[in-house]
Amino acid sequence: METLANLESFARTAEHGSFSEAARRLSLTPAAVSRNVAMLERNLGVRLFHRSTRRLTLTEAGESFQRSIADHLDGLQAAIAGVSTDADQPSGVLKVSLPPTFGVTQILPLLPGFLERYPKVRVEWHFENRQVDLVAEGYDAAIGGGFELAPGLISRALAPAHIVPVASPIYLENHKLPVDPSDLKALNGIVMRSLRSGRTRHWTMRDINGREMHAPLSESIVVNDPNAMQEAALLGLGVAMLATADALPALETGRLVRLIPRWYSDAGAISIYYGSRSLVPAKTRVFVDWVASAFKEKRLAERFAASLV
Repeated sequence: METLANLESFARTAEHGSFSEAARRLSLTPAAVSRNVAMLERNLGVRLFHRSTRRLTLTEAGESFQRSIADHLDGLQAAIAGVSTDADQPSGVLKVSLPPTFGVTQILPLLPGFLERYPKVRVEWHFENRQVDLVAEGYDAAIGGGFELAPGLISRALAPAHIVPVASPIYLENHKLPVDPSDLKALNGIVMRSLRSGRTRHWTMRDINGREMHAPLSESIVVNDPNAMQEAALLGLGVAMLATADALPALETGRLVRLIPRWYSDAGAISIYYGSRSLVPAKTRVFVDWVASAFKEKRLAERFAASLV
């Protein structure tokens, strides 16, 4: 495929009948323009200009070629200008995958400010409990925990993913508070079945001193969604192991109570995932920076860290 530099050099030379004038218009040297035109002629296998000491004139093939590329060259230049502009002014559809509860409570509130700052960006956000394939499914970014980092993907940690046992005050009125994780076996458990493995998830907990102990939660209620676990706990149906990031609003209002404080399970990190570091679209780059900056300003990493409470 012919380069745009060669085509522009030909078009401006044909328009002005001079390598020197074409060079001035293109901010190149006359020698560079002459080389570009010569390369184009060599690639096409035809002579495009009659050259003399006084002037340049188009050959018959040159006149035909000039007519053929005139409209298309303008379109190519406009497309390149548009992409360059977008690099400074992010635009386009921003497709992001987010976990439902965390996405709605923590990320969605960031959207008004983001769109005010970047009005040319249009959002398409999918709230789902699964690990998406960013490349195959056309996502610009994903937020969550426990993603397998495929080749070419970058992860930027936002906050710890700590899991804690919670229950409603109504449920706790008729049950003895557990002293350590082993006491959880005496309570009704609300557990989640993994969509990927088909197994129910159970946790090993640790305290702030590094001691570890299994949390033997019963399977009184089994669901396949973290939000359903939280709703069941709010209804007073038992104890659920929830991410602090998901349970925090209910914990702060007293609708849920954290059991055996200073004990927690570590599920890694809540991260934002996106494509290769090189040539990241402007819309993706500013979104990643916006989310990371918000987490820092709101000190969310500290608020979500069960080990600090």
